[in-house]
Amino acid sequence: MPNSFGKLFTITTWGESHGAAVGVVIDGCPPGLPVSAEEIQAELDRRRPGQSDIVTPRKEADRVEILAGLFEGRTMGTPISLLVHNSDQRPGAYDEMREKFRPSHADYTYQAKYGVRDHRGGGRSSARETIGRVAAGAIAKKILALAGGVETRAFVTQVHDIMAPVAALEKFPTLAEVDATAVRCPHPATAAAMIERIKAVRSEGDSVGGVIECRVRGVPPGLGEPVFDRLEADLAKAMLSLPATKGFEIGSGFAGTRLKGSEHNDAFENRDGRVRTVTNRSGGVQGGISNGEELVFRVAFKPTATILQPQQTVDIHGAETELAARGRHDPCVLPRAVPIIEAMTALVLVDHWLRQSAQNRTFKF
Repeated sequence: MPNSFGKLFTITTWGESHGAAVGVVIDGCPPGLPVSAEEIQAELDRRRPGQSDIVTPRKEADRVEILAGLFEGRTMGTPISLLVHNSDQRPGAYDEMREKFRPSHADYTYQAKYGVRDHRGGGRSSARETIGRVAAGAIAKKILALAGGVETRAFVTQVHDIMAPVAALEKFPTLAEVDATAVRCPHPATAAAMIERIKAVRSEGDSVGGVIECRVRGVPPGLGEPVFDRLEADLAKAMLSLPATKGFEIGSGFAGTRLKGSEHNDAFENRDGRVRTVTNRSGGVQGGISNGEELVFRVAFKPTATILQPQQTVDIHGAETELAARGRHDPCVLPRAVPIIEAMTALVLVDHWLRQSAQNRTFKF
């Protein structure tokens, strides 16, 4: 069903923005993995609202409850159920949106598809749905760390027209460097300019978008499939399933179109007894399968659709009208999207790692 993701490591998220709670059911997690609520909470704290003055002021602790799937602190191989209650609900702020469609939001398309919708904060289309993804991703990240020392790091490289210098982001940043500023850009000077831009557009009741880069090191060669389930294809699906995403590129991405093959190809070499590439314009994936180099990809986010300025729209009866949105919204979704990108990356990699093991390592003939 469309609310589930993954083949062997499967998650199903549930809940609406202003409903009683949101959560996730994880199926296919290997047994024996030590997991604590505190580890999951650490990831949710990076995603939660109200962290700084450049994100939505909605006050939610986002405290996770483990309902099933663990015994004495370890997974049992059975479905894991995680829940987070919604506490700071203000559905009245969305009364005007009961009949009016917000421009560039999912209001009209949900109505067209289902004939009914939850107008309170967008219901399932709200970024609050991603709580379940981040909670599940915390478990996936731990599997990857224990199984192969895989480390995932996402960070903001662009807000509006402010871009971090490419040379300043060449090294793999630490978590502390990413989280050192509210905007989660590891280049301090650029981060300061980004924060000022976000504050400026917020004061105008407007919003901005930008770009997040994600890098993963420690990925073994062999993950992914050569045709429909190419690793980069599943990463793209994972990222473009997130609210407000509008673009995905891996490795050289669109910039690679300006190179010749002789300039773009990643030459192979024997380095410390392993097959490696001299450059990494492929972004760690060749022929749909990981090659052992760093995964490097970028995700583009549009400006937040809900803005606090009057906009022309139509209502559910087709009459032209004006909408002045209220409520609490992120003027820029990127700072809180960083842990969501990491979570979805981990979910894709764990699923493919399990598939690789099932097909190629279980039976030896």
